[in-house]
Amino acid sequence: MENENARPYFFGDIGCWSERTEVHKAASQGQAAQLQDLIQSGASVNVVAVDSITPLHEACLRGQAECVRLLLDAGAQVDARNVDGSTPLCDACSAGSLECVRLLLEHGAKTNPALTSRTASPLHEACMGGNADCVKLLIARDACLEAYDLYYGTPLHVACANDYTDCAKVLLNAGAKVNAARLHETPLHHAAKNMRVEMIEILVEFGANVYARDHHDRKPVDYTTPGSPSAACLHFYETMPMSLQQLSRLAVRTKLGTRALKVIGQLHIPKLIISYLCYQ
Repeated sequence: MENENARPYFFGDIGCWSERTEVHKAASQGQAAQLQDLIQSGASVNVVAVDSITPLHEACLRGQAECVRLLLDAGAQVDARNVDGSTPLCDACSAGSLECVRLLLEHGAKTNPALTSRTASPLHEACMGGNADCVKLLIARDACLEAYDLYYGTPLHVACANDYTDCAKVLLNAGAKVNAARLHETPLHHAAKNMRVEMIEILVEFGANVYARDHHDRKPVDYTTPGSPSAACLHFYETMPMSLQQLSRLAVRTKLGTRALKVIGQLHIPKLIISYLCYQ
């Protein structure tokens, strides 16, 4: 518990600076009964530690859903930021706790908090951990597909750099820009560096430019090992043009953008064509 004799230093409307409290510890360790007792005894749920971490940050970072529920019900600030600018939602996405993410969103957490030079968006965090279910939920709550992080680029860059195919598929199907660039580096460059044929194929099917050059003037194939399956895959795509069928699908998807899945599913056309247009 905080030292009641210590003179508090108030910081904004979050509370006061303190060492890591018993509330922090209980939230982090998932000790729901103890946390409930502390709350009922009057302990602050918004007290911040010296690194600006609140008990809610701690609970989300460890995926302690019951503690998250208790803290939110007791008035914990859902969008409090730590010293790096991360919100509890960022931490829950990083931990891959779908239940914590749901609770935070139900209590009004911002899906698209303002980015700083030191923090990524919740969608970035979910992609960093390969948490496809969290990615789906965030997108359903209008997460920005093109949120740009200074160090990582877009969420699709993150998914490809970390070789999370499921996350990449979710983002692409939702309408993420396949040729988004960070210093001219595209998601396909990341897939080539990882030499993952499946990721390369998915990106190209969604319209990735195999001829794109990064700030080193290198194409994706230039990052593969000569003679490797990934190199052969990219060489194939460089020499063989897309079929009219593929080009038609890309044209439709590009025109519809992020509305593609919803609109295509309502078209009065054969299910087989709908399946093809939706990359199913």
